[in-house]
Amino acid sequence: MAALYVVATPIGNLEDITIRALNTLKGVDFVLCEDTRHSGRLLAHFDIRKPLLACHAHNQERVVGDVVARMQAGHSGAMVTDAGTPGISDPGGQVVAAVRAHGLAVVPIPGPSALAALLSIAGVAGKAVLFEGFLSPKKGRRRKRLAELLERGEIAVFYESPHRIVQLLQDVLDIQSEATVLVGREMTKLHEEYLFGPVAEVLEQLGGRAAIKGECTVLVSPAKKG
Repeated sequence: MAALYVVATPIGNLEDITIRALNTLKGVDFVLCEDTRHSGRLLAHFDIRKPLLACHAHNQERVVGDVVARMQAGHSGAMVTDAGTPGISDPGGQVVAAVRAHGLAVVPIPGPSALAALLSIAGVAGKAVLFEGFLSPKKGRRRKRLAELLERGEIAVFYESPHRIVQLLQDVLDIQSEATVLVGREMTKLHEEYLFGPVAEVLEQLGGRAAIKGECTVLVSPAKKG
């Protein structure tokens, strides 16, 4: 029976790919990619050659019909994004929903995730974690949503670009100066870095740099009330 396999791929270090992910990519008939050039290099590294279909935030609706038609003809596909697990602050949700609506199988192939990786070294005791992904790049909207999340008093995790990480930390400081943060930058890559401490201290470390490179994952622990 045809299936769509949602395959997690490395967030940086190619050695993090799972054996099951490799076997799945070798066995499907086509691969949906957020960026065919990026995923093409990944597949070539493991000597895997499959037809690649672009599937990103701007064309998901147009791709759905093609994917469903291929699967109804008996062809299985894999969906990957540039890094990590599809559907978690990455494209894929619309395709998954449409495939399932047509009575076709969707199967997760779990693996690397920046969210899970950062949580694993955070040392947090609570069970509840709020995952927001990317906040709005618009200052007013971003600060409003950030204030709402911090007011709940639960741990929150965000993804942020290197161009806006300093501003995000400044927003956290302005809204809740007693918060602590853990920032993972260039996770699993050669120059990976983890900064932990009061938000003011981490902001000072990053804010003093001439340039910041690499995507960031940020965990914010609000100050305890009472």
